Amino acid sequence: MTSPALQIALAHHRAWTGKDLETAMAYIADDVVLDAPAGRLTGIQAYREFLGPFAERFLIRAEMVAAFGDDRTALLMYDTETIPAKSAPAAECVTVRDGKIVYNRFIFDRTPFAEFQRQQAGDGVR
Repeated sequence: MTSPALQIALAHHRAWTGKDLETAMAYIADDVVLDAPAGRLTGIQAYREFLGPFAERFLIRAEMVAAFGDDRTALLMYDTETIPAKSAPAAECVTVRDGKIVYNRFIFDRTPFAEFQRQQAGDGVR
């Protein structure tokens, strides 16, 4: 049986990787806290501003590697193919309360994205 937290985390993941940001955000609490490589973000609007550009501009596809969960916590590990990087693995450990993600510890390597942005700005090494 799939855990309640895992069901929410997977539904959120399917939505944003399917570029359905409206549905994805329905699984996020208004006061969500996101810890990501760039730092801590608080609130649903900050979360949307973090996730939206990646999902809409960079993401090509995502492949789940592993997913585990219990009543309140879920851990997803997946690999994304993006415009900047053929393989950009990531992991999310989320806490779910009342059917919404209230906390997300999001881990990924920022290097390919930073290099892509430098190249787009004309500052990259060619």
